[in-house]
Amino acid sequence: MKNQLRIYTIKPGEMIAWIEEWNSQLVPLRKRFGFEVVGPWTIDGEDRFVWILGYKGPKSWAEAEAAYYGSPERKAMSPDPARHIAAQEHHLMSPAI
Repeated sequence: MKNQLRIYTIKPGEMIAWIEEWNSQLVPLRKRFGFEVVGPWTIDGEDRFVWILGYKGPKSWAEAEAAYYGSPERKAMSPDPARHIAAQEHHLMSPAI
């Protein structure tokens, strides 16, 4: 399985709304596209949301991401949950041992 670390800075005051929409909309759709949420966390005292996303499937990471973001279901999300994100980082990870 390939894993990706995702670090989001959430707009001030929007963390609760972000988490609700992430759980109710994004996570179920990710799972339908073969992804696994390894875990989500918030950073105490900061507007930061960190999660690890995994994928083990027949497609490459890039192909799986393109299928997810290109899907009619993802495009139809309105309002888009990503509106809560002020900044983001994505880092593909490999096991160290």
